[in-house]
Amino acid sequence: MKELIEQLMKEGKMTEKQALESIRIIKDFAKRKFPVFGGAVDKLFDKYAPKTEDDFLD
Repeated sequence: MKELIEQLMKEGKMTEKQALESIRIIKDFAKRKFPVFGGAVDKLFDKYAPKTEDDFLD
């Protein structure tokens, strides 16, 4: 997830907060469009999401 956040920040010229919000939006979109995979989507995103404040890039 850190790699994706860094890529969004660099290529998308986003702040870390904007990158994280973008990822949340994509996660929610995927769960709405493919509800049968909702649990898998949650597990995937939760597995790679920052767990503590120290995991953030700031």
